[in-house]
Amino acid sequence: MKLIIAVVQGEDAGRTVLALTDKGISSTRVSSTGGFLQQGNATLLIGLDDGQVADALEVIRETCHERSRYLTPVPPLAEPGEFFMAFPVEVQVGGATVFVVPVDSFEKI
Repeated sequence: MKLIIAVVQGEDAGRTVLALTDKGISSTRVSSTGGFLQQGNATLLIGLDDGQVADALEVIRETCHERSRYLTPVPPLAEPGEFFMAFPVEVQVGGATVFVVPVDSFEKI
């Protein structure tokens, strides 16, 4: 038995859960927030047999894509009389961070 913990961008979460369900793989979706950009994510908890891990990872690869976004950084605190002009910065968001961990016991109650 394995537990897949997949942190995906909020935009990709719905389509990922549907694609997993189409393959007969159950998942639990938990809302989460990224630490770096403070943007909405979803953490998917997926308990499955060892033989289903490759299928689940394939679905995650197909549905979670990296994309570019332009974000304006938060300006630092300025001293009186100073002026700071923030310019948008291109950052890569999306994709997925996936952990596959062994499970000693798994029960649906």
